[in-house]
Amino acid sequence: MEGETHAREASSHAREAPTTVRRVPWLPVIPRRPAALRRLGALDWIAIVLFVAGMAFFATGLLPAHDAGRTWHRIWPLALFLAMVVVLAELTTTAGFFDLVARRLAIIARGNFAALFALCVAFAAATTIGLNLDTTAVLLTPVMLALARALRVPPLPIAICTVWLANTASLLLPVSNLTNLLARDRVTLTSTAFAARMGAAQVASLLVTGVALWAFYWRRGRRGADRYPLPEPFRPDDPWLTRIAGTACLFFIIAAILANQPLALAIAASIAAGAVLAAFAVRDRGKLRWSLVPWRLPVFLTGLFFVMQTISLHLLGPVMHALIGSSPGPGGTFRAAATGAGLANLVNNLPAYVAGEAAVPMANHTQLLGLLIGVNVGPVITPWASLATLIWFDRCASAGVRIPLRRFMLTGACVAVAGIALATAALLWA
Repeated sequence: MEGETHAREASSHAREAPTTVRRVPWLPVIPRRPAALRRLGALDWIAIVLFVAGMAFFATGLLPAHDAGRTWHRIWPLALFLAMVVVLAELTTTAGFFDLVARRLAIIARGNFAALFALCVAFAAATTIGLNLDTTAVLLTPVMLALARALRVPPLPIAICTVWLANTASLLLPVSNLTNLLARDRVTLTSTAFAARMGAAQVASLLVTGVALWAFYWRRGRRGADRYPLPEPFRPDDPWLTRIAGTACLFFIIAAILANQPLALAIAASIAAGAVLAAFAVRDRGKLRWSLVPWRLPVFLTGLFFVMQTISLHLLGPVMHALIGSSPGPGGTFRAAATGAGLANLVNNLPAYVAGEAAVPMANHTQLLGLLIGVNVGPVITPWASLATLIWFDRCASAGVRIPLRRFMLTGACVAVAGIALATAALLWA
């Protein structure tokens, strides 16, 4: 018995004693990554790698200083605009404005899926047109997924509605997409003239997207239910913050329609974001955090433009000239649209536009707008075709929503082909 007692005590001491791990002398000590690096996600690393590569091309002379300076002069107002819009949209979401609108739309539809479909399409399209496609992907996606959970309906139809309209609804206003701002400078159109020129193409794109959404994801055989239960009304924590944020968004949309220069857009976005920041500083300072600083998008934008300009100078330029051609007529316009969509799905829509723009003759404004249709409507096939689509995939994964990739790509290809064809025809007809 005494021996068993000693054995049990020895075993107990062995379990309680700290385990000492002996380091093998010839193996290096691998330090743990700093906490800041551990918090970086895949999209953060993509932005950093692109930025470092772009700076390396500039430092080695592969990207001449003159070209780099011209590119930076062109994109810094866009980077500021995009950063301020993200801050505005992030705080507007925190204030509950998007949740309030989404929940009211579901109540207005009264359990009818057809009515909910029409309202969701209108909501996503209006967000993209008025605020920017990245806002739809970054902030509307989690709101719509939360709405699906509240309604106890499958999340995939609502999620696809968000990502498709983030791209296909981005033709109407210069503010809707960064590519539009670049094209507007080239064709020298005011915001209202740009909207008038692209209005028919936008309607055609939305028509194709709506038909495809209903046929592939929303009809009875796909969604799996006849009706949905009505949700409870959304009650924001601070109604005053919600009103201020909604008013700031309305101000920005009106200013964006009136503004005719990227810098004016950036100033309008800064004023709107500043107003909401001030409101939070007074009423709910605890919601203000350093993660609101949108460093990733400007870093991504700068690196992407520098990298793609270098590739275009040394490799891609002749290929794009051969694919797009120089015809200002319908043939050249359709070729530009198809080439832009193809390259967007291979790399990304922003570098696809920049590479295509360099190949389009300066006087061919309609052909350039055809390219714009390709790089805006086309990026719905591959997950990396636009930054909005990349962000959307990331948001869906974070929410635990599985996206069937094969189905996503096949249905997206149908939207891209039909949408580009009809939108380009509408552009030529208008």
